[in-house]
Amino acid sequence: MALKITLECINCDVCEPVCPNQAIYMGEEIYQIDPDLCTECVGHFDTPQCQLFCPVDCIPHDSEHVESPQDLMQKYERLQAVQTGSEKNG
Repeated sequence: MALKITLECINCDVCEPVCPNQAIYMGEEIYQIDPDLCTECVGHFDTPQCQLFCPVDCIPHDSEHVESPQDLMQKYERLQAVQTGSEKNG
């Protein structure tokens, strides 16, 4: 399941740079998480880094984007393949 950032976000800028998939970006008012890029850090870390570093605990699971650990690993592998392909063509 992807993660989401709630309205409790204080825009402290801690989550965005620790995301290994670059899934976090500044929205109109608060940071947002792109569910197509969020793997909950599967493939990178044992714990979602945004949750780990968030000082206000405003990054819960997103019930609108339910994914199993296997789904998250497949997404990670797909993202890595795209990144590797981009680096070869870049």
